[in-house]
Amino acid sequence: MNDAALLAQAAGWLRDADGLLITAGAGMGVDSGLPDFRGPEGFWRAYPALRRHGFSFEEMANPEGFVRHPRLTWGFYGHRLALYRATVPHDGFHALKCWAARMPHSAFVFTSNVDGQFQRAGFAPERVAECHGAIDALQCIDACTSDIWPADGFEPIVDESRCELVNAMPRCPHCDALARPNILMFGDWNWVETRSAQQERRLATWLRDVERLVVVEVGAGRALPTVRRFSERNGPRVIRINPREHAIAPNTGVGIAGGARDTLLRLDAMLNV
Repeated sequence: MNDAALLAQAAGWLRDADGLLITAGAGMGVDSGLPDFRGPEGFWRAYPALRRHGFSFEEMANPEGFVRHPRLTWGFYGHRLALYRATVPHDGFHALKCWAARMPHSAFVFTSNVDGQFQRAGFAPERVAECHGAIDALQCIDACTSDIWPADGFEPIVDESRCELVNAMPRCPHCDALARPNILMFGDWNWVETRSAQQERRLATWLRDVERLVVVEVGAGRALPTVRRFSERNGPRVIRINPREHAIAPNTGVGIAGGARDTLLRLDAMLNV
């Protein structure tokens, strides 16, 4: 099918659906101005001080960093936390909310992003499943407890020239050890998954009630295929939106080549004719 036919097919599924499953990867946030860490060059463009230190994304996104160089690692995560808090979600989020409002079962989000952008865009927190955790939630670095608490009271101050946290690092309220983001990192044996597991149980319950499901997958690549596989398991009406990696089996859905914001707004225009 050509581009127009693919969009028409997708719009038809959206009109017919009684529930919208939104599955999102990193590409969803790029159009809001969030950095793309694809490859070392993308990571170092966002954090040039870490190039000087010689650290890769995999080394920084690792719980060992909080042990070996805690101020540097909290500088990386603290900067991201402040950036995500200040970022305004793009118009594509609003389009998705409008589509969901027309459906009897509304929408549920499944995302590998840790940035909280869906909640900031107005999606109900109880309708979001964050399979890799969230940067605005904290846990004990030693996992002395299964408790997870919000990072609301923590305002990171980061020296960007060194990528180091300047102010006090957050502590575990139970044992006073260092606290860290409740994010699934590389080589992470101490990630507390209770929050994400509870979210995914709510999602499973919601899915059982939906009869005419449509899946809109946005910006999920092959490098970490968790989101893509979840979308495909919930086919056959998957609308995959990705500028480069949009291929999908015809019996599973349609693939549309394009960025998140522009493609969602093109679909929105078709639905509002």
